[in-house]
Amino acid sequence: MALSKDRIGGLLMLTFCLIYAWQSQNIKLLPFQLNSSFHARTMPEVLAVLGVGLSVLVIAFPSDKERFTLTGQKLGLGLAFLALMSAYGLAVRPAGFLLSTSLFLTIGFAMLGERSIAKLLLVAVPLVVSFWVLMNYGLSVFIEPLPAFLRG
Repeated sequence: MALSKDRIGGLLMLTFCLIYAWQSQNIKLLPFQLNSSFHARTMPEVLAVLGVGLSVLVIAFPSDKERFTLTGQKLGLGLAFLALMSAYGLAVRPAGFLLSTSLFLTIGFAMLGERSIAKLLLVAVPLVVSFWVLMNYGLSVFIEPLPAFLRG
């Protein structure tokens, strides 16, 4: 069995789905939900079973016979994105959602090759603001929009 890109992806997905299934058992149920047919664990369990099944199919029947190699991959760009995501995770609370997420998207788009500052800002800022409005006013999930020094 050759280790192809599909099989590596299938193995990673299988690992994720098994951990997801295991963690879904930690969802607390109220006493009256224990014997009900649909409760808080139902959808995670169904998704985990479907994910495991599809992962096994991908591992058993990969679509291509190409072997996985690291040559020609942009490992530096991948590591730079990991660093950018880590910096975003550390900056989102102190800098606020709007500023940190706009910077994250702008820098990420620039790393992918977009050079027009106008395009970067015209895509990132409205996207972030609309997502913040949806979360706050549509779903009633409060996300701190501004840095700590600008809060009233």
